[in-house]
Amino acid sequence: MKYPIAIEPEKPGTTWRVTVPDLPGCSAVGAGVDDAIRAASAAIARWIDAAVAEGRDIPLPRPIDMHRQGERFASAIWALADVDQNVLEDRVERVNISLPSRVLRRVDEAAHHARETRSGWLLRVAVEAISRGRHAGGG
Repeated sequence: MKYPIAIEPEKPGTTWRVTVPDLPGCSAVGAGVDDAIRAASAAIARWIDAAVAEGRDIPLPRPIDMHRQGERFASAIWALADVDQNVLEDRVERVNISLPSRVLRRVDEAAHHARETRSGWLLRVAVEAISRGRHAGGG
């Protein structure tokens, strides 16, 4: 899938800012135009991953011409950022993990208290931890 991106100089001669109009708040910066396009693809994948984790819909890309009609991006260079279709995959996979019995009991107690299944509780806690790490500058 390819999302239209608007590329504009952020600091003349040094960095370029990329905005993804179809994904509110999705942007990136690159040292050059090519670097900015690569950074945009990574930013789009992170945006989609977060939206899926939060249960939000993923907007489909609209044609560049629809975005060029407004004044917001009148001076922008337009390109298409390629996004790996796998980031849109939300298929459930069965995994086998090993936990000490005492930890598993505590997981089950926490899940029961939260009125969730073990899998649902583990999923929620994992997504929350990943989101916190991302906001703190982590992966």
